[in-house]
Amino acid sequence: MKSMFEMIREFPSQLEQAIQIGASVSINSHSKKIQRIYVSGMGGSGIGADFVSSFIKPYATLPYIVGKSYEVPAFVNDETLVIISSYSGNTEETIECFKKIITKGSKIICIASGGEVMRMAEHYHLDRIQLPQGWSSPRACLGFSIVAQLFAIYKLGIIPDQFINELKGTINKLKIESNSILEKAKHLASYLEGKIPVIYCADSIEPVAVRFRQQLNENSKILCWHHVIPEMNHNELVGWRWTQNALATVFIRNTNDHPRIQARIELTKEIVSHYTQNLIEIYSSGDSFIERSIYLVHLLDYVSVF
Repeated sequence: MKSMFEMIREFPSQLEQAIQIGASVSINSHSKKIQRIYVSGMGGSGIGADFVSSFIKPYATLPYIVGKSYEVPAFVNDETLVIISSYSGNTEETIECFKKIITKGSKIICIASGGEVMRMAEHYHLDRIQLPQGWSSPRACLGFSIVAQLFAIYKLGIIPDQFINELKGTINKLKIESNSILEKAKHLASYLEGKIPVIYCADSIEPVAVRFRQQLNENSKILCWHHVIPEMNHNELVGWRWTQNALATVFIRNTNDHPRIQARIELTKEIVSHYTQNLIEIYSSGDSFIERSIYLVHLLDYVSVF
């Protein structure tokens, strides 16, 4: 069985394989016009949908809603595209939602490596994207989840194909900068060791912060929390009122964040620095939003293991 470190190291190759799988998939059209997209997924499968939702905001004209629950919203109907996302195919909450959605006449696409999800997809003759088996941790399969969802909605004409070149650029970057990413990750892990991370970022890249928090929980076996700017400036910032040197604030940043976000981060840093001596900034790198986001994911996944 591969270690988590080995699975993270293979992430660029996973993205390459995911593109090949996505490009070969055929998705049948739907009898009614799709008005919205609903994704049912949990944990490592659910976070992939969060990333896709953020990636497609600039050009998708349909809402992309992520559900992480046993319940199915009332708006899911025969004009809804539903994506059932579960790497194992046996996620309890996702299967319960799947059973409820079957009765609603929705267009359904299943993304899994096997399990009950794929059995049901075959039984009901649904579109499906078969992911490779053999990955012991669904959270290590983020690349498969993101790329499969992007290709599914691309094949239905919901988004253009520009994401493909952006993904290829991302893969190239991760390979070229692999040694640099490892060294940065070791440095960041050393700085954070023994502290409770408090992760802040612009609201536009919240999936990166959520992913980092989840990886710290699962790989590092520690508690932490995250919040986004500007929202945290309206509430959590007031909570910084006494010395908290057990906490380490981590600001995840993009050089092209909204100017007011940049200003708010600087002010937030100034205020927080009065109450903890531990403060670090992590900047993204890349030419596209997808590239910058996935660069951060890869870097911070390594941090969680180290």
